[in-house]
Amino acid sequence: MRTIHTAALLTGAAALAAAHFGVPSAHGAPQQRPRAHAGPAAGDCATGQFCVWPGRGFGGERHTYELSGTDIESCVTLPAGGRAASFANRTGRPVTTYQSAECEETGEFDTYPGGGSWVPESPYQVRAFKIWER
Repeated sequence: MRTIHTAALLTGAAALAAAHFGVPSAHGAPQQRPRAHAGPAAGDCATGQFCVWPGRGFGGERHTYELSGTDIESCVTLPAGGRAASFANRTGRPVTTYQSAECEETGEFDTYPGGGSWVPESPYQVRAFKIWER
């Protein structure tokens, strides 16, 4: 069974936007703007891409996947030993992330909407993913 995370994404996106743009916190004081590598900036993950980062908060070297080079509904394993702690789905299609490198459902897995899902901290290390038809 796939789970689509929307409320958590909206909450996380709101917190990221607040931190990134200096929106006042609940206590009225402006929040500190994160360092450039700590969060997504315009262009970090382009429309039509699925992007993964090894570190939380979009930290580390970004790897991108596009529909033109990815088989729909096929298991895509991250490069040898690769894991993602954060990711963004801008493919326009749902993407399921898997704890298992073989996309097995015996480990953790979740599905995220494709309209612009930014996940700064995955609940597990992502080792593989599938892009689905709409």
